[in-house]
Amino acid sequence: MLQTFTCFWLLLIRSNLIALLRTALLLFSVSFIWQSSNAQVNEGNAVRVVNYDQIEPYLLKSNDTIYLVNFWATWCAPCIKELPAIETVEQKYAKQKFKVLLVSLDFPKDLTSRLEPFIKSKNITSDVFLLNDPDQNRWIDKVDPSWSGEIPFTLIYGKDFRESYFHAFTFEELDSIINLKLNLP
Repeated sequence: MLQTFTCFWLLLIRSNLIALLRTALLLFSVSFIWQSSNAQVNEGNAVRVVNYDQIEPYLLKSNDTIYLVNFWATWCAPCIKELPAIETVEQKYAKQKFKVLLVSLDFPKDLTSRLEPFIKSKNITSDVFLLNDPDQNRWIDKVDPSWSGEIPFTLIYGKDFRESYFHAFTFEELDSIINLKLNLP
């Protein structure tokens, strides 16, 4: 009788232990999946804060890719108006040798309260840098000597050309320019 009682308790403990292990495995799996999906969302909307020296190499590439570099800010109405055109052009030419870089001139203190929420709410997929370099007199002329610093400002360049634009674009304008540049021999 004692043996039967002991076997009963051992089976009960074993079944509870197996149930506990299954529950722990399930919770771990759910937690891992949740963390993985959150990490992907955050990486996709990450804004890199840089000074001009860190961004300058992105303005001087010399390869077979066409680059569109747009200087903008969330407080600039014309900038906000043209962002959908830039994003649409980027998506249209995603399989081509074409790259978009958005350089925000927002205030660094507004990174988490304004810039990152804006990027997420507008589903911006382009690479975004926040330029944190207050010495504008030093870097504006390096970007383009004819640029006053007014935004939006767009630089489109490739190995054999470099063009500056001092106005907001429509999709049709950008599409025409990029299509022409990508079809160069």
